Amino acid sequence: MKKIAIIGAGISGISAAKLLAEDFDISVFEKESTIGGLIKCEDINGNLFHRVGGHVFNTKVKEVSEWFWKHFDKEKDFLQAKRNAKILLNNTLIDYPLENYLYQLDEKSFKKIMEELQELSKASGKKTYDNFEDFLKGSFGDKLYHLYFKPYNAKIWKTDLRNIPLEWLEGKLPMPDIEEILINNKMRKEEEEMVHATFYYPKKGGSQFIINTIAKGLKKIFTNTPIKSIQETTDGFILSGDRHFDKVVFTGDVRQLHSIYRGMGDDLTEALQSVKNLKSNGTSNIFCETDDNDISWLYLPDITKAHRIIYTGNFSSMNNQGSKRKTCVVEFSGKYSFEEMKEEIKMLPGNLTPLAYNYEPNSYVIHEKDTKEKINHLKNKLELKGFYLTGRFAEWEYYNMDKSIEASMNVRKKILKNS
Repeated sequence: MKKIAIIGAGISGISAAKLLAEDFDISVFEKESTIGGLIKCEDINGNLFHRVGGHVFNTKVKEVSEWFWKHFDKEKDFLQAKRNAKILLNNTLIDYPLENYLYQLDEKSFKKIMEELQELSKASGKKTYDNFEDFLKGSFGDKLYHLYFKPYNAKIWKTDLRNIPLEWLEGKLPMPDIEEILINNKMRKEEEEMVHATFYYPKKGGSQFIINTIAKGLKKIFTNTPIKSIQETTDGFILSGDRHFDKVVFTGDVRQLHSIYRGMGDDLTEALQSVKNLKSNGTSNIFCETDDNDISWLYLPDITKAHRIIYTGNFSSMNNQGSKRKTCVVEFSGKYSFEEMKEEIKMLPGNLTPLAYNYEPNSYVIHEKDTKEKINHLKNKLELKGFYLTGRFAEWEYYNMDKSIEASMNVRKKILKNS
């Protein structure tokens, strides 16, 4: 059997390994001491801490759904929950997504927003936008943009929204229909079409249970094993100077490849160099006890530097075994100290009591006008050599768990086609 190295043991790497294991000799290399990547969880005195946000499973892709559920007993292992997301705006809880619940705003704001939406609905022809800011203003009007969309997105991306190309966001965001927004607010219709309107979550162990279960049967997972060099040869690749493989699937940070990848010619140098300065934001997460509530996600456009609370303690009662109260994760985009976060959460509801914290240097990828072109150019060059990129930071795409699995499926198809 041909030998394939998988670099990185997050959901993308482990999914790729499991998908390829039937046809190839697979070895997985992970620099950290445990597998999981961004979906890693930790037990804090009996409470489950999602170290980077909170991760659930849902998909509308049949192939992904069928493959995922082959690994689990859905009834025994999982709970199905209905998404109950809210926005805390001017100290008032508003249902999510905001554009469908504008009638819950104060009367003055509601009237102004509805007037702007009605004016936008009269415009003829399909509008096209070059960037995220223009899209938000053109889709929702100035009032709603400045009230919610601008402050919330500025917190997450920490970059000028005019520099984010709309092309990257298409397919990742629900495209608004102004007529539908107006009707939903008139009829007060409940939102049911969001990707995670319902979702599945493990009864015990959270997303760590998911990746640990998928990883079962993979005999060659090497943790604490960073790959320090990748040498291209005439018949494959040599990793870290002594391990030979026919092909490589890379799920790590594509920005680091230029420093470890050594090709047989100069054709890749420029492509590798072109992606080394791509932008991303890390996230700081503080794990807390909270008062009882029934919310799943709470979005925070104002009040605090945090941008959302994920009430992971509501996903499963087993997540709160070490506490008399429920638990949640408060997420900040960027680097904040434990002390800074403890001060910020004093402004939030729920009488939050901090339990632990984590800083993840890279969580949110940021696109600029030529990012996709650079990544696709590099991917095409590498694939000709038998070297494949998949995952959030290898492909520079804001993948959730289901999209990571789907991307790994696509890589498997390419490898089988080219083998």
